[in-house]
Amino acid sequence: MSMDLREREMTLGDRVMARLDALARYSAEDGALTRLYLTPAHRDAAQAVMGWMQEAGLDTTLDAAGSVVGRLPGGEGPRLILGSHIDTVVNGGRYDGPLGVIVAIEALAELQRRGVALPFPVDVLAFGDEEGVRFPVTLTGSRALAGTLGPDWLAARDAEGISLGDALTAFGCDPAGLAGLARDPAEVGAYVEVHIEQGPVLEATDRPVGIVSGIAGATRATIVVTGMAGHAGTVPMALRRDALAGAAEMVLAVEELAQETDDLVATVGQIEVRPGAVNVIAGTARFTIDVRSTDDAVRNAAMEALQHRFEAIATRRGLSLAIDVGYRQPAATCAPQLRQALAAAVAAEGVEPIELPSGAGHDGLAMIALCPIAMLFVRCRGGISHHPAEAITPADADMATRVLIQFLEAYAGSSPAGPAKA
Repeated sequence: MSMDLREREMTLGDRVMARLDALARYSAEDGALTRLYLTPAHRDAAQAVMGWMQEAGLDTTLDAAGSVVGRLPGGEGPRLILGSHIDTVVNGGRYDGPLGVIVAIEALAELQRRGVALPFPVDVLAFGDEEGVRFPVTLTGSRALAGTLGPDWLAARDAEGISLGDALTAFGCDPAGLAGLARDPAEVGAYVEVHIEQGPVLEATDRPVGIVSGIAGATRATIVVTGMAGHAGTVPMALRRDALAGAAEMVLAVEELAQETDDLVATVGQIEVRPGAVNVIAGTARFTIDVRSTDDAVRNAAMEALQHRFEAIATRRGLSLAIDVGYRQPAATCAPQLRQALAAAVAAEGVEPIELPSGAGHDGLAMIALCPIAMLFVRCRGGISHHPAEAITPADADMATRVLIQFLEAYAGSSPAGPAKA
């Protein structure tokens, strides 16, 4: 902490930034922030968050999914859940996820410093599997709360062959307790998350915060194209069944479809070729696709169109094709009444409210099966995320915390149970 900061009273934003800086030290890599689900770095970060929650007066536990849960008692109304995630991608940034956890803790701590007693109970959740990097599943913590975990979830294995169940046990959790984490929808009023925007809209419109209208749904699939390996010098071009050439054409088809379709983004993030030798025609090519839209009908139509295009390419080139859809998540619309409440809180802080969609996935995609959801975006420099260059300002962190406090006080004032479900 710099001398000039120590010489003056810390703002809420200063407190948030200081704790985010401290949390960024918990990483599996020196010089980079990599904190995957159920790793020692995740455990260290969870312990730090538990300590901060306890300082804020929250009753704190680590649940069976590895999520840190901080509970603030209140009235008899449905519980409000705040929070985000503390896992990262490989070589990620320090604000994607942790910002929402720390802002929630600081907002509740500030209300207690002011002597404000909320007439409803609040939980702050620090989820651990939002990024879905280590295991071929994602949103484990939030899905557990929503009661939507798959039956084979614990059998999912990471790249080293470690199952999710064994990783939970090593983390100090009881995998048998996952099913018991499901909350009763009648006892939960809403889930509200603060998160960096991960896009350029707020920066372009010179706003520190914005209200999320909805979260895009996503479909992820693995495509395997099979042809015939052969000698690079002896097989004539007209007689080749080149899996990589076919896959390359399919990759361009993905880009083309996304460019010609409104409200759709599509990405090929991985490709693998075998045999993978410089002088051998590719016999097999495997690639992934990630297709997203805030409109499920658009996303589903795009997947159907891509299948038809892939099949046509494969047939024309004499290739075989296999498509394995491993992840399908519907879009989530943020509750109108919660959006209005956030907009009022933003306006009360002197900022003109703006709504914008989220193209990235969040724990709200799982939580919407349990309760209404809402999100507040915070401006990030250049719209950069999942990268060490993620950056926000103390002033914007301060604004986000003050907006959340405004929201909590208004939410408390509406009724003991908060705003009605949308």
